[in-house]
Amino acid sequence: MVASHSLATAYLMMVSSAPIRRSLCVIACAFAFSVPALAQVAPELVAAEQAVQRATQADADQYAPDLVNLARQELMRAQQAALDRGQRKQVPQIALRAAADADLARARSEQAVTAAQLQQRKAEVAQLQNSLSTGEGN
Repeated sequence: MVASHSLATAYLMMVSSAPIRRSLCVIACAFAFSVPALAQVAPELVAAEQAVQRATQADADQYAPDLVNLARQELMRAQQAALDRGQRKQVPQIALRAAADADLARARSEQAVTAAQLQQRKAEVAQLQNSLSTGEGN
């Protein structure tokens, strides 16, 4: 009786865990097939994402908003194209355009910041020269 009870319990455990094992196998297979797709991200797409981040960090939203927004739109187009099998070949070209626009936005932003700093320094120098010539510096 004990042997038949443990045999019946073992059979029930094996039968009840079969769907779980099957589900785990399906999940594992799905993951295994999705990993190569994730690993095939175009390097140009990664570079474009980084370029947009650099432009944002350089305050391009303030100093070159049209360019940085264009770069973001192109980046989104490249990301969408990467998800569409029919458009994947266009990803590098779109991403390179996004990166170029983002780099230009960053450069223009940095130039604007530098020009503003130069103007501030010139104003400080003029103020110091004025105070020296009037004798207020003592």
